Amino acid sequence: MSFNLATILRESRDAAPDAPCLILRDRTLSYAEVDAESSRFARGLLGLGLDAGDVLAVSLPNSAEFVVAYFGAVKAGVVFMPLNPMLKAREIIYYLTDSGARTILAHPDSVDEIRHATRSVDDARLFVVADPAGAPIPAGAQPYSELLSADADEAEPLDVDIAHTAPTDTAVLLYTSGTTGNPKGVPLNHFQLFMNCTVSAEVVGVRGDDVALAALPMFHVFGLSAMVNIAIRAGASLSVLDRFDADAALVAMERDGVSVMLGVPTMYFALLAADSSGRDLRRLRIACSGGASMPAEILTEFEKRFGVAVVEGYGLSETASSATANRAGDRRFGSVGKPIWGVQLRIVDDEGRPLPAGQDHIGEIVLSGHIVIDGYYRQPSATQAAFTNGWFHTGDLGYRDADGYVFVVDRKKDLVIRGGYNVYPREVEEVLYTHPAIAEAAVIGVPDKRLGEEVHAVVALKTDSRAEPADIIDFCKQRMAAYKYPRTVRILDELPKGPSGKILKRELRSL
Repeated sequence: MSFNLATILRESRDAAPDAPCLILRDRTLSYAEVDAESSRFARGLLGLGLDAGDVLAVSLPNSAEFVVAYFGAVKAGVVFMPLNPMLKAREIIYYLTDSGARTILAHPDSVDEIRHATRSVDDARLFVVADPAGAPIPAGAQPYSELLSADADEAEPLDVDIAHTAPTDTAVLLYTSGTTGNPKGVPLNHFQLFMNCTVSAEVVGVRGDDVALAALPMFHVFGLSAMVNIAIRAGASLSVLDRFDADAALVAMERDGVSVMLGVPTMYFALLAADSSGRDLRRLRIACSGGASMPAEILTEFEKRFGVAVVEGYGLSETASSATANRAGDRRFGSVGKPIWGVQLRIVDDEGRPLPAGQDHIGEIVLSGHIVIDGYYRQPSATQAAFTNGWFHTGDLGYRDADGYVFVVDRKKDLVIRGGYNVYPREVEEVLYTHPAIAEAAVIGVPDKRLGEEVHAVVALKTDSRAEPADIIDFCKQRMAAYKYPRTVRILDELPKGPSGKILKRELRSL
């Protein structure tokens, strides 16, 4: 049996070839155009000598090129590995080395960091999307257009045969990490991604005549699986923003008749803070929130002002995005809903025993089903720690009510979710420990009304060393993506520790 995720694009093209697929600021691409362009990209990859299972790294903002590269890689049987364009060279080196990716497609804004990273990676090939400002392609790189050279002289490029991949073959490789150790590769296969977008599209109620706001970053599982895939699967249109900006989002929502919005709470907060008066947003009928808990006051105010119910869901990279969801007209306030079709969910105690329903029975959320990965990429010990008898341990704490609605109340991990981006304290701490004046470091999340959480560092300095909080912040800023570095730093004489010498973060949170 063979199955390839790119079938969702081909089937939507066959159903309505002239329907708008991508609505951009300066142009609109139909389903036929996106399908043809991605086929040319697939042939370009095969022409480079990439084989099925090889990894393509892509560092692009939301754009037509991102979507073309995504479906082109999948059509060719090549593993698509999206990278956050804000990553620094140190971070990029790890991802390229761990994944084995040697072909990279980048945006001009991120090419400097990637060029620096590729100096440490043998046989790396770098392709760059044309700079809108007209700047030349950097030395040592090749233009994106060279990946589209196949059939370039033909008026209507022939369809590339979609690779006969197995349903369990990896289509996308994402990276996530816990509070300890290196980032972990999350291999998502063709079947998992297909089932997630198919079931989720039905739950959310997306239709072919919908226009979805594509403001979530496509390099993130939420943006890729729950936004791009759902829209393409349903034959809907994507109104593409290269990055989220509330004013630009409102313009696009009115101009393109956006009817579906998927976002993180900070997006809803920003839209509330922006001036939407006089705009015709009557087409908006679906609003979904994920990535972090939505504050009740923001949810209520958004619904009042925009006239649409906001439904919350829950998922992770390891579940190809959505694992639970509220349904429009059938939701429980403050809940992330019920498991989607084919997903099993339990609340368990520290011994792995299922807990009964009720707010007094909080335990860890564990999941199994067709959307859950089999394990982490090349990390058997991490896989063994996270999976028990087919159940994936999320590290999140919650409970179910008597009707089966799931409520997420806390995290066992120390993960910080800043504006919808995952920030892993251990990664920040390792950078802090490279500062010559720092002896001890701990990173925690502190509440922030706008972003949900802000990154806060607490450090102790080495004897006879001096450093100011501003200096430490700048030190991290130069070495980490913009969303990761701490915005506040507190300096103590010594960090609180338990009997084993472990730093007690719970005490830091109470300071």
